[in-house]
Amino acid sequence: MSEYIHLIRHGQSTFNALFDLNRVDPLHFDARLSQIGIEQVAAARQAASDIPVDLVVVSPLTRAIQTAVGLFGEAAVPMIVTDLHRERLENSCDIGRSPSALSAEFPMLTFDHLSDPWWHNGQEDDRGVAVEPDHLFARRVTDFSRWLRARPEDVVVVVGHGEFLRRLSGRYLRNCEIMEWRP
Repeated sequence: MSEYIHLIRHGQSTFNALFDLNRVDPLHFDARLSQIGIEQVAAARQAASDIPVDLVVVSPLTRAIQTAVGLFGEAAVPMIVTDLHRERLENSCDIGRSPSALSAEFPMLTFDHLSDPWWHNGQEDDRGVAVEPDHLFARRVTDFSRWLRARPEDVVVVVGHGEFLRRLSGRYLRNCEIMEWRP
């Protein structure tokens, strides 16, 4: 079991930047980091480099991958992509891309274990978003927590998303905030 788990929320995305203005989904599918998000990652890099990390676990949504690579890409640390801790699908930004598209953009990571689609797939609303039912989301959070607790590494960093990390830890993290968590 991992002794130390650090949770990190991704930097601000283009979706976050626009949604925060008027609470309307701007239809940014698999949103990337905004310029502010890129700056947040750069500002958090020193604090992240102080963590003696054995493993980075990252969601397959692009903003999380960009954050993980921006924080830990220079380090010789293994990164695992898992869809267990993707964000709850509620908005366009939570709809991902195919493993082959992700692999082409991030060739340093492995995506061939992901199904296609790896995000929730159900009846779509008028935005084209299949909102993930809460009971499925809650089960996934529990499954991820069990998976994480069973990891053999001493220090694990999880780079993920606001609502998922809130449900996991009981606390909502700011963009690029680093929180030590004990399950």
